[in-house]
Amino acid sequence: MLFNVSLERAEDGWIVAECPALPGCVSQGKDEKEAIDHIKEAIIAWLWAEKSYRLL
Repeated sequence: MLFNVSLERAEDGWIVAECPALPGCVSQGKDEKEAIDHIKEAIIAWLWAEKSYRLL
C-alpha cells in the first residue's frame, strides 16, 4: 500500500511529516530520514487502530 506523505520544516527546525489520506496521522523527526521513519510507524499504528476499531 502506498501513501503520499508531506514534509514541512517547523519553526523549531524539526521536520513534520503528515499523511493526508489518514486524518490525524502526523509525526516528526530531527531530519527528513527520521521524520519518514516515524511517519511509517504512525501509518502502521493508524491502520492497526482503524482495523481494531472496526472489529468492535
